Amino acid sequence: MNFKSIVSGLFALLCMSASALAQIQAGRAIQITISGVPAEEKARFDSVYPVSESGTINMPYIGTVRAAGMKASQLATSLQSRYKAAEIYSHPTIQVIDSSAATIVEQVVHVGGQVRRTGPVKYDQKLTLYQAIQAAGGATEFCSMKRVKLFRNGRQKQYDLTKSQFMHIPLVPNDTIEVPQKNAWGG
Repeated sequence: MNFKSIVSGLFALLCMSASALAQIQAGRAIQITISGVPAEEKARFDSVYPVSESGTINMPYIGTVRAAGMKASQLATSLQSRYKAAEIYSHPTIQVIDSSAATIVEQVVHVGGQVRRTGPVKYDQKLTLYQAIQAAGGATEFCSMKRVKLFRNGRQKQYDLTKSQFMHIPLVPNDTIEVPQKNAWGG
């Protein structure tokens, strides 16, 4: 073997390693941002998402999506297509930044609508629907606690948080909570 073939072999090996590193890995985190949507949707969507050990992420409105093994650009394209196909967003531009160098430190739930601070709220195993709203600064005077929506795995449920039995609904990482505005009848 001559020096040139050794260097060529090492270069090829380095290229293969770099492409493997460029793939999203299970147990890590990725940052996802969106543009081309209303500001309140952007606040609900933009976050760091943990990639589960099974290689999936939990996205607002569409639920579980396979991420591990994909490149960031492939996942972004896939998400854009899924949101368009589900007719949730008509012209989303999604950016995925793979932060595979860092392990997941924090899991969150997303709180939007008529709360004082929209955005991610730190998740812990005992976090309830009502506690997440309080952690987001509490509801504004314009909110309706009678029609709070919880989005999980592409499904939506509505709860009346003026009734104590619904205040203790347990949350899971990446749940999205929407606190709506009061309607004309105050509800």
